[in-house]
Amino acid sequence: MDVIQTIKERRSINFFEPGKEISDGKLKELFEIANLSPSSFNLQPWKVVVVRESQHKKVLRKCAFDQPKVEDASAVLIIIADPQGVEENMERMLNSWQELGYMKPEMKEVYKGMAQNLYGPADSLKRKIFAVKNASLFAMNLMLAAKGLGFETHPMDGFDEDCVKKEFNIPADKIIPMLIAVGNLKAGITLLPRAFRRSVGEFVSFEAY
Repeated sequence: MDVIQTIKERRSINFFEPGKEISDGKLKELFEIANLSPSSFNLQPWKVVVVRESQHKKVLRKCAFDQPKVEDASAVLIIIADPQGVEENMERMLNSWQELGYMKPEMKEVYKGMAQNLYGPADSLKRKIFAVKNASLFAMNLMLAAKGLGFETHPMDGFDEDCVKKEFNIPADKIIPMLIAVGNLKAGITLLPRAFRRSVGEFVSFEAY
């Protein structure tokens, strides 16, 4: 599907066809495409928990304020922003840069210092913002990729984060920016026209605020 058309046609749907499955292969393809998202210093501070089994979706639905789409969707993806992504991925990222000719070996420690200065200590607000910002780029890429592969999605921030962490064994230091329901539009459902969007002039200015 053409990328501009994909953006125009992507919608956040509330009614998914129950009982439809997404194969492991299709999920892998989806994640491989989404993983091409840009990220600060290419550190990719995101993780995903895929919830497909009926009993697990029931649990997640309770954490998500009893929203039916959590159970009806083929899968619900718990998007995790990982502040520890700096330490976890820095060495591999810099090694890749060196091997591909993006930097000289003597620049390795310089780049490490730059990243630490930019993103702060692991438990700092700056680090949390870094993780959420980049995980959100990944999430948007994932939703567009899903549309291109023939699926519908709905990003959700209506959930109890502590409940999700507890029930799905997610460490306390991680952040969950959103859940994403993925599946197919329920048969017989016609989407209403796209809702209110501001005009460009309301949110765009040039050269200064």
